Amino acid sequence: MGNKLGIADSREGGKLTLGLSGRLDTESAPELQSFLDGALADVTELRLDMKGLAYVSSAGLRVLLAAHKRMDQAGGTMVVENANQTIRKVFAVTSFDKILTLN
Repeated sequence: MGNKLGIADSREGGKLTLGLSGRLDTESAPELQSFLDGALADVTELRLDMKGLAYVSSAGLRVLLAAHKRMDQAGGTMVVENANQTIRKVFAVTSFDKILTLN
């Protein structure tokens, strides 16, 4: 199984940074969703560093959208950083680049 998703997390107060690597797809999206469900309770700023992420599918996009909505409803922020050109193209085609904050 080459579809492994790596999640490296670091907390600093209300700021949670997740370093994502591998593939965020149908197989791995539930893992990220489960992680976020348990981690976002007291988070005011969520940063997703996608430097090591090679691919994101529609299932991955759903998880990102759910996290964005949850942070928005809680009055927090979510920022996506270091997405490669392939992932940025997916964001553009799906208009996620209009919804998410991309750095």
